Amino acid sequence: MAEHDYIQETTSQRLRNWILVEMLRGAGYVAVVLLGIGAIIAVIYLVSLALPDDSKTEPGPMPFSTLQAAPAPAQG
Repeated sequence: MAEHDYIQETTSQRLRNWILVEMLRGAGYVAVVLLGIGAIIAVIYLVSLALPDDSKTEPGPMPFSTLQAAPAPAQG
């Protein structure tokens, strides 16, 4: 099959166009990933709105999650 250059671009123009397409493809992939992360964050936020207010102010359900470290002894 013969390769016809219908738009008559030079080798450097063809390379430049290929680089542009590859960069735009990469930018598209990044946009999809960022939109996916944003959608996950939005779902988590919407779930948090459905929770009662007490769940946000009550202490944690684990007994050891509220323990605090003892203060260090004074140097003297």
